[in-house]
Amino acid sequence: MVDKVLGVLGGMGPLASAQFMLRLTLLTPADRDQDHIPAVLWSDPRVPDRTRGKLSGGDDPLPWLLRGIAGLKQAGAGAIAIPCNTAHGWYQEMAEAAGLPILHIVDAAAEDLRRLRIGPGKIGLMGTVATLAMRLYQERLSSQGWDCIVPDDDQMARYVSPSIALVKANHVQEAYEPLALIANDLAARGATAVVLGCTEIPLGIQAGPADRLKAPMVDTIDALARASIRWARG
Repeated sequence: MVDKVLGVLGGMGPLASAQFMLRLTLLTPADRDQDHIPAVLWSDPRVPDRTRGKLSGGDDPLPWLLRGIAGLKQAGAGAIAIPCNTAHGWYQEMAEAAGLPILHIVDAAAEDLRRLRIGPGKIGLMGTVATLAMRLYQERLSSQGWDCIVPDDDQMARYVSPSIALVKANHVQEAYEPLALIANDLAARGATAVVLGCTEIPLGIQAGPADRLKAPMVDTIDALARASIRWARG
């Protein structure tokens, strides 16, 4: 039986948060209800858009993020997982306010790269415009030996960003083709794996055939779920 309570700061977007809870459950070694991880999901889709907030003067999401953290602490969370990559642009402010561990999604992805035996070298990275612009992955992974290559601006505008919007609008199946196209382009450019650094992207990628993908995919929803299990069982 696990006594630690995991807080999940979600709603960014709601489908990604629901998928995180599903994968947390399915990846946990368990024989009965009591073997699973106690978790509290704070899913608030009213949090202002993180990309606009970071890059184009949109409403600041930080007060909403801190409100969710306060609610999770009040509910007894001992650590917090955030199944939204771009929200990690406010990681330091959230960690200081939380006063308890926030499991960093980039560190979780790095651990998944090691689990897949992806050694140092060139890897692909897909994410929101803000996640790539903030270099959340590039800075953190380069210190561990991985060199991230990313879609160009045209690919972001024509394929990646519209696909993320499709998943948020529940048109998941339609997101597969453009996302697979870019993932395979990164593989053709020498990426030995592709990190799906937006939690909408794995949902789109999984909506189509895996055998059309030319490199291993690192699903950051699964990676964060595994990190959460390690914390709870730690």
